[in-house]
Amino acid sequence: MTLVLGRHTFADDQKLMMAIVNRTPDSFYDKGATWAEDKAFERVATVVEQGAEIVDIGGIKAAPGVEIDAAEEKSRVVDFVARVRESFPGLVISVDTWRAEVGDAVCRAGADVLNDAWGGADPELVDVAAAHDAAVICTHTGGATPRTRPYRVEYDDVVAAAIADTTAYADRAVAAGVDPRSVVIDPAHDFGKNTFHSLELTRRLGEMVATGRPVLVSLSNKDFVGESLDLPVGERLTGTLAATAVCALAGARIYRVHEVVETRQTVDMVDVIAGRLLPARAIRGLQ
Repeated sequence: MTLVLGRHTFADDQKLMMAIVNRTPDSFYDKGATWAEDKAFERVATVVEQGAEIVDIGGIKAAPGVEIDAAEEKSRVVDFVARVRESFPGLVISVDTWRAEVGDAVCRAGADVLNDAWGGADPELVDVAAAHDAAVICTHTGGATPRTRPYRVEYDDVVAAAIADTTAYADRAVAAGVDPRSVVIDPAHDFGKNTFHSLELTRRLGEMVATGRPVLVSLSNKDFVGESLDLPVGERLTGTLAATAVCALAGARIYRVHEVVETRQTVDMVDVIAGRLLPARAIRGLQ
């Protein structure tokens, strides 16, 4: 299926890199490295140069912490989205928010995608996406309250639950008026899940791909990688790329990442092995 992300269109075989840009002072990975607006803008320029098609701008860290109301969230992201839109007209701008009020403001500023990491916690978000011809990312969280950590969560079948919830959310978005080509589903590794759940979703990602909806995976430096290898946040790249390769083989379309270059090479290599992409050059044994 052709993928339409706001004002941008992508072929059905194109894999996209979504680079993370945190407008927060307390993000789990970069510890506020892009909290200052100019530092965040430098990060955008860097990932664009590295080939990212999408930036995902977030104003609130996912983990519990200081309460951030809608006004504060907007102050962190709206003007920044406008600045990025003006400077990079060919870039897809995504905003990581679950609030319809924030979604409306960022779409007015030029955002193309609303990345709802909390699985429809605000039911009006899909109406905002439809009103602005924006795309929406439909995630599975098992009904978790935004900014809470999972505790002894159980599923009869976590993959079946992820498929049921994300496709239902996708259908609701389409019913609200979102272009069917602009609806993406995401199993949301770690969100409302323990490590075993996230590993199961990785192994069986092909079942989500088989729904026909484009699938986004957000694997970068996640806790399920860290717990699998007993490694802290700063040492999870190799494990992240291993999980990325598995998801790429299964057919994931969008990769939400901290490391653009390494992820792109991993996904491209998998596609070459799978016969979906030709080698960049192949002269060995021919000259």
